[in-house]
Amino acid sequence: MTLRNFYANDETVQTILKNGLDSEMFSYAHKALQTFGEQVANEIDERARHTDREGEPKLVKFNRYGEDVSAVWVNEGYKKTVKETYETGIVGYVHKEIPEIGRKGNYMYSFAQGYVLSQAEAGFYCPVTLTMATAFLLEHYANEELKARFLPHVCATGDVELFEGATFLTERQGGSDVGANVVRAIADGNQYKLFGEKYFASNAGMAGVAMVLARIEGAQEGSKGLTLFAVPWRHEDGTLNGISIRRLKDKLGVRAVPSGEVEFDGALAYVVGDKANGLKYMMEALNLSRICNAVASLGIMRRALNEATDYAQRRDAFGQKLVQFPMVQDTLGKLTAKMEVEMATVFDLIQLYDRVVAKEASDEEIILNRLYIAILKKESAEQAIHFAHEAIEMHGGNGYIEDFVTPRLLRDAQVLTVWEGTANILGLEFVRLVRKFNAHTLFVKTMKDRLQNIPKTSLKSIVDQVLIELESDLLVFTTLNEDMQTFEAKALAKRMALVYESVVALEMAETMGEHMTLLAEIYLETTWGTRKVGEPMKTCQFFK
Repeated sequence: MTLRNFYANDETVQTILKNGLDSEMFSYAHKALQTFGEQVANEIDERARHTDREGEPKLVKFNRYGEDVSAVWVNEGYKKTVKETYETGIVGYVHKEIPEIGRKGNYMYSFAQGYVLSQAEAGFYCPVTLTMATAFLLEHYANEELKARFLPHVCATGDVELFEGATFLTERQGGSDVGANVVRAIADGNQYKLFGEKYFASNAGMAGVAMVLARIEGAQEGSKGLTLFAVPWRHEDGTLNGISIRRLKDKLGVRAVPSGEVEFDGALAYVVGDKANGLKYMMEALNLSRICNAVASLGIMRRALNEATDYAQRRDAFGQKLVQFPMVQDTLGKLTAKMEVEMATVFDLIQLYDRVVAKEASDEEIILNRLYIAILKKESAEQAIHFAHEAIEMHGGNGYIEDFVTPRLLRDAQVLTVWEGTANILGLEFVRLVRKFNAHTLFVKTMKDRLQNIPKTSLKSIVDQVLIELESDLLVFTTLNEDMQTFEAKALAKRMALVYESVVALEMAETMGEHMTLLAEIYLETTWGTRKVGEPMKTCQFFK
């Protein structure tokens, strides 16, 4: 039997990596992803199904003596997935040398791993994301003592004990209004002790160290009074560090990750960076997590598309395969075009993000990076739900049955519009970027500059026109009052995401051959509604 492989047959991600990595890094990544792609598509996928259906995490609150141990039980298959995934360097090799080539990896390679992983286990990619964010915060802002204590474990690849990470922001009274947080930090010698609760604490009980926002006694109210702390889950003797889990959440999807309500009662905590910049640091980690969210969306989109295509090619109806019907070809053609273009656009952002993290980007690129993250996180999360829905519909009644992966894809996809900022929160980020940094002007200029490098065609004319219309509406947007700006923000953010993707689609058509030219045509025709009734169906040409 030929084993499936979520990387080997994915020409788009291979092309993206080949163009985005130098030859040495690509050679390593390509080989490693061949192995990981097979592993994810088979053993990890089967374990993910078991975890979702029968083996989700369970809270063991007390031991046999009645003592609060706040332990989280996870099944043995999940433990294997944890071990195998971190040993690929999905977190570690962003921060330390890859032994085989004697140099660090980068986020492009890490996110390619995350994309492959999310096709089977988007739930577990949440703890990976939290561990990536923890490593980022420790490397960039912790002092040398804290780095030496925690970073090697957070970046473990089988060489030392693994400490998964966590980022605890949300409290019951505040939610997204982080400035309302009330978890207290009381000085205790050179460190602090935390008191209070965090209401949505993902990876609770599995994390070795959590990055926590708390308010030092006497600090000002609001977001500027928050400090970032590194909080080990246990003392060095193995006892709990003043932390208990009240309960685990009973979630719609992503059941692999234990999300709980965590209470601090004198938990030892260590200040990370400047005490006055806690929220600023956490927002930088949040932007990293938002890219992870977009990558997880891509993984679900790809799996949904592959499942829908495979079923359409297998299923007989009315004397022929489903895939032979024009309506089915139209659906699959549109999904394929959106998949490839959005994939390339997210990784276009990731290339910029690597430069921002390496401090090689200009001030303007740093602003664009924030804008791209906001608009693509929103668009990709919404598309993940749409793709999962379409995959279910392609299967008919079977798509609604848990024997197939499609119900889990939909349940897991739904959280991606919530994690790391809802559409409303992302809309507010868009408003801030326009007001404070004129991000809309930078966006339009960048898109125009990229379009200048593309030969004039009928496809380009479409994008030129929608960009002109977008620029005009953005100028109007800047004149509106705050209420009207928040009202218009989400719709404009979506249009910006689609224009960005359209520019990337044209670039793909120029560099990736006839196949991609057809997909670009389908994408632009579908996105901007340029096809008239009775005209040739490009989506059906895709299957000839």
